[in-house]
Amino acid sequence: MYQREFDQRLRQALPKAVLLYGENDYLIDFYIDSYVKKTDAKESMLSLYHDEWNFEQAKAFLSQSSLFGGTNLLVVKHEKKIPKKELDVLVALANKNADNYFVYGYAGQAKDARSMQAAFTDKKGGVWVRFFEPNIRDGLAVLQQKAQAIHLDIDHYALQHLMLVLNNNLALCANELDKLAILGTKVTGKDIDRLVYSTAPLATEQLLIDLFNKKPITEMISKLLDIGEDEAAILRATQYFINQIFLFHAYIKLHGHVDSAAILGYKLPKPIEEQKAQLALKVKSASLLKIFEHLLESELAIKKAPATQKEVLLYSMLIKLQSYL
Repeated sequence: MYQREFDQRLRQALPKAVLLYGENDYLIDFYIDSYVKKTDAKESMLSLYHDEWNFEQAKAFLSQSSLFGGTNLLVVKHEKKIPKKELDVLVALANKNADNYFVYGYAGQAKDARSMQAAFTDKKGGVWVRFFEPNIRDGLAVLQQKAQAIHLDIDHYALQHLMLVLNNNLALCANELDKLAILGTKVTGKDIDRLVYSTAPLATEQLLIDLFNKKPITEMISKLLDIGEDEAAILRATQYFINQIFLFHAYIKLHGHVDSAAILGYKLPKPIEEQKAQLALKVKSASLLKIFEHLLESELAIKKAPATQKEVLLYSMLIKLQSYL
């Protein structure tokens, strides 16, 4: 089901077991917090995040009676899929006792969560909820609600500017609102420019990941330019990213496995290391050579071009680069 239907269910009763997933980390965390508050289980809950995950511990927790007559709330957040057999056990245990609840925030790819939905059907006493990346209108509504809750005086245009600066990341925007509330005054767009650190480098990285995955990129390029990134900065980031992909590509071909510490001189987080390896395996050696030649030609063209033509050349460079993949 989707968010609106889930909200209607919550008005009736709390589902005993719920799977939360999708492209909106803020809403996943928001509904986890809602469960904690509604069950009043902050002191009695068991939370197992990422590497803390342990099926036997989770099973034992839901199998026991609450020591103080409270609620047994199990909250799991993991980027890897939990086997359906284990989920079936936990969902059944959540429904076995009136004081038990199980909330699973899946932090991996949304497409990979579909196979787990069968463990959270109505028949089994659970629900699954998919969230989507918010559009500007939905994001503004969420942030306005947050601003009212913390008594922050900020207008519609400043909130919209905040979303632009932070690349529509609701979790980051909400955190910044908490910080801005400390000012105790009305917050304007100028305050945001002065106090909020832009996520442009992260957005550039996402642009290049989308480029390699052959997804549409023109909208992301426009966003980067709107938040103040110039053509030269995006070109440098592209060159750095492509060089990393080449190093991963060469190392995997030589050694048959990936090791970011050997490749870069420092260890990347496992999900990022795996992502870079997957991108490197997608591209052929001959294509990488064409891409490097194209980047050199594009760099010269952008540096020599008048300011009015640099933006057009940037779009052209990235679109042609994608055609080599």
